Amino acid sequence: MKLALVPHHDGSALHVPEQRPSLGDIVPVYVRLPHDYPVEAVYARSVYDGEPRYAQAVVDHQDALEVWWRADLLVHNSDTRYRFLLDRGDGGHIWLHAGGLSDHDPTDATDFRLTTFGGPPAWVDDAVIYQIFPDRFARSGQVDLPAPEWALPAQWNDKVIDRGPQAGIQFYGGDLYGIADRLDYLVKLGVDVVYLTPFFPAASNHRYNATSFDQVDPHLGGDAALAALTAAAHQRGMRVIGDLTTNHSGDTHEWFRRAMADPSSPEASYYYLTGDGGYVSWFDVPSLPKLNWSSPELRERVLAVASRWLRQPYGLDGWRIDVANMTGRQGAEDHYHEAARALRGVVDGEKFLFAEHFHDYTADLPGDGWQGVMNYAGFAKPVWSWLTPYQRGPIIPGIPLPLRALPGERTAQTMRAFAAGVPWWATNANVTLLSSHDSPRIRTFLGTADRVAVAAGLLFTYPGTPMMFMGDEIGIEGANGEDARVPMPWDDPVRFAEPTYDVYRELIALRRAHPALRTGGLRWLHAGPDVLLYLRESPEERLLILASRAPHTPLHLPAALARDTPHNVYGGAHATLDSETLTLPADGPTFQVWSL
Repeated sequence: MKLALVPHHDGSALHVPEQRPSLGDIVPVYVRLPHDYPVEAVYARSVYDGEPRYAQAVVDHQDALEVWWRADLLVHNSDTRYRFLLDRGDGGHIWLHAGGLSDHDPTDATDFRLTTFGGPPAWVDDAVIYQIFPDRFARSGQVDLPAPEWALPAQWNDKVIDRGPQAGIQFYGGDLYGIADRLDYLVKLGVDVVYLTPFFPAASNHRYNATSFDQVDPHLGGDAALAALTAAAHQRGMRVIGDLTTNHSGDTHEWFRRAMADPSSPEASYYYLTGDGGYVSWFDVPSLPKLNWSSPELRERVLAVASRWLRQPYGLDGWRIDVANMTGRQGAEDHYHEAARALRGVVDGEKFLFAEHFHDYTADLPGDGWQGVMNYAGFAKPVWSWLTPYQRGPIIPGIPLPLRALPGERTAQTMRAFAAGVPWWATNANVTLLSSHDSPRIRTFLGTADRVAVAAGLLFTYPGTPMMFMGDEIGIEGANGEDARVPMPWDDPVRFAEPTYDVYRELIALRRAHPALRTGGLRWLHAGPDVLLYLRESPEERLLILASRAPHTPLHLPAALARDTPHNVYGGAHATLDSETLTLPADGPTFQVWSL
């Protein structure tokens, strides 16, 4: 199949050299058109105080492949949206926007965007995140406490109870000192950020129903253990991110107990009390009473909690916000964006704030609140659906249907649609993932190590901040969120000989070795039923990335993409180059990366 290039622009530094503009700046933006693309003029259309305006672009330079046009864009609004109008003379006109090329007028929702809100701290570009469920990662032997009264004690090798009332109370006794003891394992793997699910005391093993936000659970080692963990991580050049529930507390929380005991107390305004002794809870789960963000006192208390744990001696490097998409929303009330902006105000320039979000996050990520989201909708779900061999796989989080295999065209369409709805820096900060403590394991979704290897290739080469759930790198399985929370099998040498471990380690090293994989743009070249092909490009380099789930028709690209025969940097397959054509291998499942 012979592929042709089409006009291209994205928000990366290759096309937008000023990545953090200020109001009033004039920023050059570049659009690339193939030499043979018929065009008489190019215009940049931006929205100025709600009204479109146009600036004519000029040819800036040419290379062997394309003509680069430049337009100067005035950053007049904090969120400046723009797209390109390509005048094709008698051939009419066409629009280039973040969603692709359109021969009809697109809505502004998919315009490219420059914002003055500032993105996440610079270290997020380089981050590889490892999610840890503290009860199941490692025991240190330093916490000598009996199991909590609510708990069902378990031995480390006991099978996880994944259904029924015992699922949330099975207690393995991992602690924060145990995590600190295993940091060198993560360093060897290539991880530099640890994300902890909640560490507050709670009447469950997951701890999302906190009884207090003012202390670390003593069964995890208490406040001293968190301080020791962050200190040990920082000594190794690593960072630690916590998990905060801003949508609800537990029904045993000290605030809630005071609210229920005394309707005249300040804490009574923190919740939605119904006046008949009842209250509003998250999805009608009684143990999770919903927080009322219309209360100024509640806002002050939550922001104080968020700020406290970011400071020394704990020094967390950011927060993941649980159920972020529901925070501040209750019926006719909507304080969501106010809550996101308020929490952003607590996070200084060196901390990272990202949100849990299972579905369409584009309207919830304008740039002035969360710095990114967990990208289930725009990455995990389409990857699961493309690479699964099953017609009826595990139930997908967020939809009551089993996972079904879909073609690559639908995968790419979904990924492009979500990336088009937010500023470029947000796409690059969004936390990409293949598994979490709330989903089945990627190995269970895909069944075989070779398909997991393709998924991992996408995880570490697609724009975003890659995150793995503890044990993904050794092929741990689990059919649902509870079943996935398997204790790390430290004493099982067979598990750590799993080939997936080397795949993860090598891909992390590949990402660290190539700037284009961390900050480069994304240019889709092809999506077929069984193959995806894209470029990651930065001012320093250009990488060609091929992911396939099965053998497919060979792909042929213009020879001008590569100066010489491409150098394979991952996967080991050879591409061939003659005077006119660059030809790629057609086997699968496989994941290949070439330097051009």
